[in-house]
Amino acid sequence: MKPAILLLLLAAMLPSAPARAGDWKPVEKVETYAISGHTAPELYASVGENGPLIGESKKRVIAHTNFKLTWQRDYDKAGGGACVLKSARPKLIITYTLPKPTGPLPAGLQKRWDGFAAGLAAHEKVHGGQIIDMVQKIEALSVGLTVADDPGCKKIRTELTQRLAELSQTQRQASRDFDRVEFGPGGNLQRLVLAFVNGE
Repeated sequence: MKPAILLLLLAAMLPSAPARAGDWKPVEKVETYAISGHTAPELYASVGENGPLIGESKKRVIAHTNFKLTWQRDYDKAGGGACVLKSARPKLIITYTLPKPTGPLPAGLQKRWDGFAAGLAAHEKVHGGQIIDMVQKIEALSVGLTVADDPGCKKIRTELTQRLAELSQTQRQASRDFDRVEFGPGGNLQRLVLAFVNGE
């Protein structure tokens, strides 16, 4: 057998390297909902009529960022009956929902719409960044977490759930705070809407 072939066979037999912390990327998708109109006020009114519904109150919003997060976790027994979380690899899918006109717009209106749409997308990307930051913090907190007197690795799951709930609540509050500023008096989103509708 040739040395090169032997080396390839030996390499194939070696176990693959475990995934390192942070060795993942989120999947980011954009979904759109249809709006119509021949003027900026008509388009914005259509946004109000067709925007995504969120929350228990089913409130309509201009745009929305949602995510789906699942984990591949590897628990193992440690010395003295303890349990350790050896690895935690996230699969994160972020979906941005944005408005999109159903037909072509006049050149001047198209230019205004493009600026408005870009501003909306930038706003939602901040929400996406907050979600990614939360997942990175979850990963950092999870890997290496050890719980004593847990040979069946059950207590560690409860401990992990409690800690992750805190991070989730922090992310949600940060998201609400960001929207409050953006839509508040003089906020970026308030100015963006006024500029689009009024042609400022």
